[in-house]
Amino acid sequence: MIPTRRGVLLMALGAPLGLLVALFAPVYWFAGMVWIPGVLSLIALDWLLSGRAPRTEVTCPGAIEIGAPLIVNIAIEPRRAMPLGLEVAIGTGPKLRAMADDRVTVGPQENHVSLGFMPIRRGTEAIERLWIRWTGPMGLSWRQRDVAIDRAVVIAPDIRPVREGASVLLRDAQIGEMARIDRGEGSEFEALTEWRSGMDRRSINWAASARHMNLLAREYRIERNNNVVFAIDSGRVMCEPIDGLPRVDRVTSAALLAAYAALKLGDRVALFGYDSRPRISSGLVTNVRAFPLVQRLAAELEYSTAETNHTLALATLAGELTRRSLIVVFTEFTDQTGAELMLRAAANLLGRHLVLFVVLRDDELENLAATEPHSVEDVSRAVTAAALLRERRLVVSRLRHIGVHVIEAPYRDVGPALVRQYLDFKRRNLL
Repeated sequence: MIPTRRGVLLMALGAPLGLLVALFAPVYWFAGMVWIPGVLSLIALDWLLSGRAPRTEVTCPGAIEIGAPLIVNIAIEPRRAMPLGLEVAIGTGPKLRAMADDRVTVGPQENHVSLGFMPIRRGTEAIERLWIRWTGPMGLSWRQRDVAIDRAVVIAPDIRPVREGASVLLRDAQIGEMARIDRGEGSEFEALTEWRSGMDRRSINWAASARHMNLLAREYRIERNNNVVFAIDSGRVMCEPIDGLPRVDRVTSAALLAAYAALKLGDRVALFGYDSRPRISSGLVTNVRAFPLVQRLAAELEYSTAETNHTLALATLAGELTRRSLIVVFTEFTDQTGAELMLRAAANLLGRHLVLFVVLRDDELENLAATEPHSVEDVSRAVTAAALLRERRLVVSRLRHIGVHVIEAPYRDVGPALVRQYLDFKRRNLL
């Protein structure tokens, strides 16, 4: 067999390389026999001197509202001295997202650390495990220990607006449970009183004023026991995030705020949830003591990937109502076909009920449409955003044209705006 030119070249280079390996092989063999066991011995000694894991105790709330931070506290009690380079980490499910780093380093003098998590979905989530690791005194080895926790955390709808804003809104509206405040705001006759500057001139009773030779006005009290139904769309579009949380969670907080105000004022409240078909129907409840029931049912609203069927849902809701009601629909519309079906379903309710649609303002689309373009891609995004906003305004205009009331506001303001609209309906005797 005749070797190739490449083969001849490799044979020519192989001879000197083989000679060098033969000369230095004893040196490498001796170094390996001495150095490697020494390093392994130091690592083993460092591991032995690193000490035992400290005792730990994990505490956290059993329930948290979506959008509010969950703080997990970890108490650390060293067995002797605090281990060097101690780090702790918490393992959770997908409904909790770490607010910063998912691990924290414990200082030499610290015996307590905290980790923050942000709930991004409602439901029940678990604090699953605690990981601890620390180094030896020479920093050559890590020791690690994991502890099973399996502590359940209930992620409930956000009712912070109820605690913080309901009493303020009701007080500002001069509506409460005292009879004196109730007067003058409704349409049911209460009594005659002396007319004072600032009162509505249309309330003056001219016949009674002539008889008593004094200007008298009619006082009214608010009508109670009205039906208020909150219909929440939990379909695919409503599960898209807005500022980190799904739209359905944003509107659920607004619905709970308005439900609390309605119960406080003596009206009857119902919660209705739907996507491709009706999912939740609470029936009408009354009294503020029923608010925890409404809150619990709101927590059971599932995140759906199905398209919303407004026709079936609103027809089912109308069949359950036996008297005139205020129906508040929380939804979102992105295409003309779905909006057309929604308009027809809403029009069928107007013959008997007062209908109010609540939609969240899409700040992202408005920013894209208003941003000055610097490239072709920016122009394309701006044109698309402007077209979507135009279709959205067209749907809102058509809803108002057929007699549906519409609230379109940022998610931060939609709860107070809804309560103010509800109070305005009561003053105007539209319920």
